[in-house]
Amino acid sequence: MHSYKLDKGLNRAVVKNISDTHHEPGWMTDFRLSALEIFESKPMPTWGVDLSKLDPYDIYYYVKPSEKQYSQWTDVPDAIKTTFEKLGIPQAEQTLLAGVGAQFESEVVYKNLKKEWVDKGVIFCDMSTALRDHEAYVKKYFSTIIPAHDNKFAALNSAVWSGGSFVYVPEGVEITLPLQAYFRINQSQMGQFERTLIIAESGSSVHYVEGCSAPIYSKNSLHSAVVEIVAHARSRVRYTTIQNWSTDVYNLVTKRAVAYQDAHVSWIDGNFGSAKTMKYPAIILKEPGACGEVISLAVAGAGQHQDSGAKVIHCAPHTQSTVIAKSISKEGGRSSYRGLVKIPDGVTHARSRVQCDALILDDNSRSDAYPTVQVAESHYNDIGHEASVSKIQDDQLFYLMSRGISRQAALAMIINGFIEPLVSLLPMEYAVEINRLITHEMEGSIG
Repeated sequence: MHSYKLDKGLNRAVVKNISDTHHEPGWMTDFRLSALEIFESKPMPTWGVDLSKLDPYDIYYYVKPSEKQYSQWTDVPDAIKTTFEKLGIPQAEQTLLAGVGAQFESEVVYKNLKKEWVDKGVIFCDMSTALRDHEAYVKKYFSTIIPAHDNKFAALNSAVWSGGSFVYVPEGVEITLPLQAYFRINQSQMGQFERTLIIAESGSSVHYVEGCSAPIYSKNSLHSAVVEIVAHARSRVRYTTIQNWSTDVYNLVTKRAVAYQDAHVSWIDGNFGSAKTMKYPAIILKEPGACGEVISLAVAGAGQHQDSGAKVIHCAPHTQSTVIAKSISKEGGRSSYRGLVKIPDGVTHARSRVQCDALILDDNSRSDAYPTVQVAESHYNDIGHEASVSKIQDDQLFYLMSRGISRQAALAMIINGFIEPLVSLLPMEYAVEINRLITHEMEGSIG
């Protein structure tokens, strides 16, 4: 089905081939090759999840699924379209979304933004198209929040990125329906490295939703995305992820936002699939009045390690942050919270709340927490951290069952109550999807 595929492995020729395929300007080719050198110079991380079975030189770095990108579902090749139809993407686009993007392997095969938002100056396209048609924006913001030397996998993405999304929201424009991007890995030993850049100008607002999935193969695949958000003054940006990769995918993602004066940035993060996940959405509160929020849920089952968390840097006074992290471990799975709240010297009147709650469903599962709070300026700052680890208690079940509720329903009620803070923040359709995934994950795990 693929129209073009590079040889397996990673070297300068592969990186240059990816750049040449997209007819990129020389500065981007040079950026990629420099990033490859950084990737090769950095050691594999030895903290977080176990990466000893991941061989980055034994995967395909670029697979092009079709000759071109489409703006009508009817034009998308049947073999690809059927996958997205089963996921309900075309149906959702008609009534619930302002725009949709769908990436299959290395390239976006479908992208469409409703005319109402095109007329208001909103840009929603893949990153290669943005580089071609809006180079000035890309050159101004690309890699300014997450440079290639940030970490080994940010360097890898910087070298081999393809696809992803570019979103530009003009000053004062409020997009009232979400933009959704869907990412699908369909080939074994495939690497997907989408690059996403969202720019919200002053007083604008946007909600971007991404979904991820892949079938199960006998060999591992790698997903290593980079997401950068620029939230200018008084803008509001919400980035929601519902990650449901298959359990043979390494999910190693770097996401970071900068919030300027009175801007509000939210990361809503649901992690259900993958073999190993390392993801810590970050917000830099750059100017007074900026507000950041990270709300995450991780579900770790057999063979899975979800190492997730959040980072918030308060760089200015009168800034606020909230971190709520929920995790469920079952069937021997392991979940870890890894977080950082930092208030540098001289920053006052900052307020931060961190709450980490872990629910362990059996004796073979595990949950860890690695919270870090660095406060260099103690005057007039209000910092709080709470953490809890719990199991479902017999007296909780007894209380509910004594009121005529079955054991299975009582367990489901307790779990739904546990995840409610995250679900309540989602639009109805995505809350239903989260609840469906939770129900699917818990089948056979409880009761």
